[in-house]
Formats: sequence, C-alpha cells, structure tokens
Amino acid sequence: MVAPYYEQDGITIYQGDCREVLHQLAPESADMVLTDPPYLVSYNGRWGSEWGMIKGDSDPGWLAPAFVELWRVLRPDSLCLSFYGWPHADIFLTVWKLIGFKPASQIVCIKDAIGLGYFTRGQHEAAYLLAKGNPAKPEKALSDVFEWERIAAPVHPNQKPVNTLSKLIAAYTAPGDLVVDAFMGSGTTLVAARNLGRRAMGIEVEERYCEIAARRLSQEMLPFEEETQCAAQQLLPLSSGWIARSYPEPDVKSAGVPR
Repeated sequence: MVAPYYEQDGITIYQGDCREVLHQLAPESADMVLTDPPYLVSYNGRWGSEWGMIKGDSDPGWLAPAFVELWRVLRPDSLCLSFYGWPHADIFLTVWKLIGFKPASQIVCIKDAIGLGYFTRGQHEAAYLLAKGNPAKPEKALSDVFEWERIAAPVHPNQKPVNTLSKLIAAYTAPGDLVVDAFMGSGTTLVAARNLGRRAMGIEVEERYCEIAARRLSQEMLPFEEETQCAAQQLLPLSSGWIARSYPEPDVKSAGVPR
C-alpha cells in the first residue's frame, strides 16, 4: 500500500498515479467522487506563464483505467461529479457510459471574469454529474448553474473555487461521508470537504501540488479569500520549479508530510 503523503483529521493525500493508488483501495468505500481531470487539450498556460504542461493533458490513455477504478471504489447508488474538456466531450461521455455511469445532470459554472478566445471568449466551466446505480435524490435539488468567483492568487493553473465545490459536496453528501478526488491538484476538494465535516482522500501525481495541498490543510479554517491568499503566499514560481517562501510554519511532521 502506498504510504500517505499527508493524513490528518480524516483527510488523506497520496502522491502518485491515481490508477495505481486507487487500485489499492477497498471497493465501494467512497460516498462521492468529485474530481477535475486533465481536459485533453494540451493546456500549457497563457503567454509568459510558468505553470508548465498539465500531466496527462495530451494523452487520453489514462481516462478509462482511472474511471474504472473510481467506479470500483464508489459505493452503489452514489454520485461522481467530474469536470471535463468540452472539445472532447464525446470521449469522456463514451468512456463514462461504457463503464456504467449514467449522466444525471450537467453542471455549468459561470465565471465572474471573461477569458480570452478566438470565436468566443470563455466564461464558464462544465461538469457532469454521473450516477452509479440509483442515488437518492437530495432534499432540495440544486440549480445546474453555479456562480464562479475568480481566485485572486491561484496556486494551480486550473484551480477551482472552494465555495462552488462546497455547495456540491454539501448537496450530495452527509457529514462523515468520504469524498474522493483522483486528480487533486492544489487540494480544493479536500479543503471544501474538511470545512463541511466530511472525510476526503486526494491523489495527485505532482509532488509540488501535494505540498501545497498539505499546507492548505494544515492551516486553520479561513474565509475563502484569506485561505486562498495564504496558500498562494507559500510558493514562488521560478523557471526551474518552485521554492518555499517565508510563512508561518505548520506542524507538518505530526500531519505525516514528508520533508
């Protein structure tokens, strides 16, 4: 079994290939999957960006094996919410349906800032709510359109807002449930789950983002804007990678974070 990169208060991070890590988890142990996989669009940041290429964003070979494993660890009659890249919606939907997932709804997140573009300028992100079996309906059905507040100082090129993910987790899980994110990035799903009293498990292949997520989770619960700014202040981008910046040092040793 892969040793956790971070483990504290019901929140666990694993560094590695999600296909390998998920394969070691008990079947039907997760209550919900909420994840943001590579969009298959060869994303490499904007002009002058130093984010670098997203791993797996140019090769769809991981898609079916990863979601087969997510299906296996997801309990019967539960939900998987996955963002996706709209240019390849056919690939994502074909894989999901072949595995057994049934599209239950499409989620659209409207950003409060408009992006760049050619034929249109992007102002939304989309996700599918996928059902395994027949999940119970929530007490109150949500709108399928969400507001998306721009993150002032993102620590990941495709970072999602805590507030948006919190609403989705709150609607489809109960306190104590386990939420799994196989493409964790900077750990926003885990932060949202922790704040709502859920357990969470995240997997991320790049160690620099595991470190960022671990430090976000080691901090006290903060209002959204303050929490995001604190996370951004922890690292400075350099052409050769990322280095630690001066900030209050959390007790990561007791949290199981390797140094």
